[in-house]
Amino acid sequence: MIAVNPMDSASVLAAFGALGVLVVIFAESSLLVVGFLLPGDTLLFPAGVLCAGTAQQPPRLALWQVLLCAAVGAVAGGQAGYLIGRHGGRALLARTSRRRVADAAARAERLLARYGYGKALVIGRFVPFLRSVLHPVAGVLDVPTRTFTLWQTVGGVLWSQTLVLAGYTLGASVPHVDDYLLPLVALVVLVSLLPLLPEARRARRARRARRERGDSAR
Repeated sequence: MIAVNPMDSASVLAAFGALGVLVVIFAESSLLVVGFLLPGDTLLFPAGVLCAGTAQQPPRLALWQVLLCAAVGAVAGGQAGYLIGRHGGRALLARTSRRRVADAAARAERLLARYGYGKALVIGRFVPFLRSVLHPVAGVLDVPTRTFTLWQTVGGVLWSQTLVLAGYTLGASVPHVDDYLLPLVALVVLVSLLPLLPEARRARRARRARRERGDSAR
């Protein structure tokens, strides 16, 4: 019996291959709380690397299967997350005790208000943690179904295919790159967190301004 850790991309890919990509990406894009715990960027990039063959070793995954499963998982997961938000997402958010989920939901709401539905749904796909709550939050806020479906599809396909193809390109051009998957995954995580920095700075300034107003009021 194979023991699989769904939070470990190597374990998922070794056990299920492209099908594991579909299931995990679907869950990460739709399940409001559980999605936080699952790999997204750190699954797609290594999957792309494993699709690249070398003179010494044939590809361990088929590129077309990984691309297809990644796209289907991202788009179907986004749509499922939206439906979860429309039918009970507000109560689920209110009951969650996870501070990180609540913070990400507030961030998703600000993103939708600031950039508009289309741009926010595309940008949000590339931000870890945020994409796990963005689609349910869009459902809670009653984003029009047609608008949501169009832009979450664009964002889901763009995000999933970009990461898989980036991994494939690197794997095809650098010999034995899979020997360095752990540091590469760490680099992918670091790069994917960069969009959170401006938001973190704005939140810090807002907290500082509130403290200063409170001090002046005394």
